[in-house]
Amino acid sequence: MTRSGAERPVGGAGFSNNLPRTALTALAPLAWGTTYVVTTELLPPGHPLFAGLLRALPAGLVALAFARTLPSGAWWGKAATLGVLNIGLFFPLLFVAAERLPGGVAATLGAVQPLVVAVLAATLLREGFSVWRAVWGVTGVLGVGLVVIGPNATFDAVGIVAGLLGAATMALGVTLTKRWQRPAGVSPMAFAGWQLSAGGLFLVPVTFLVEGPPPAIDPPAVLGYLWLGLVGGLCAYVLWFRGVIALPVTSVAVLGLLSPLVAALLGAVLLDQTLGPIELLGFGLALAAIVAGQLPAPTRPRHPGAQLVPEGATR
Repeated sequence: MTRSGAERPVGGAGFSNNLPRTALTALAPLAWGTTYVVTTELLPPGHPLFAGLLRALPAGLVALAFARTLPSGAWWGKAATLGVLNIGLFFPLLFVAAERLPGGVAATLGAVQPLVVAVLAATLLREGFSVWRAVWGVTGVLGVGLVVIGPNATFDAVGIVAGLLGAATMALGVTLTKRWQRPAGVSPMAFAGWQLSAGGLFLVPVTFLVEGPPPAIDPPAVLGYLWLGLVGGLCAYVLWFRGVIALPVTSVAVLGLLSPLVAALLGAVLLDQTLGPIELLGFGLALAAIVAGQLPAPTRPRHPGAQLVPEGATR
């Protein structure tokens, strides 16, 4: 049953009917793909959690100020749970993975999220497990790996566990967002504001315990934090959560592969990083996985001579 306040999921009308909303949802991981270059080029080094805090909490408070809608009843707990899973826990785990692993390895571990979502959708949403989406999910991970993992990549057990837990945490948050939907009468901005605020409040003590006092902020850093907060935070999460509710959750999850691809492309354009034949092959595989993830799984054609046998009848 679709709740009156939620976006009504698009059914079997086909890929073309989903395309406009899919394109809007894809803007979120495209924006998140700029995080690496903004962080390295504009922000003070050594404070990624502070950057995550400024990306979440101010954006959440701005959204609440505009929407003027607070959770009620059970939604206080649900909003807090979603905010912690999608943002509050995800950011620190991502930070640990990025600190202990090369960026390419961390990005590839994050790319397993669509596979985790496919399993969670089958268990929590009672959707049938799709081999089609699983195969393309593995293809997407392989593609991202070819793009971002260099020949001298090193592996650290703690970093790998953190990367996988980060992917699993956000996958669970996305799946629960789909299961709980958005309460009636609540706008997408308010819904995103609840989660950004909850995740940001969770990050406040974590950030100051891990990183200490905030860094000095110069004009380039101000621009960077504004970009991360308004574009990578408020706008991106409004579009992302709206898409999670309106589209098949496994299709939305695979759009997350766009983020490491954008980061690699910006690195090549702005930071003089090279993309050779192997990286371009990986780009092609990842993009194919993203497109295939938006298409319905092919159905096995029924044999022309097959007939349905009524229940209880004997052959």
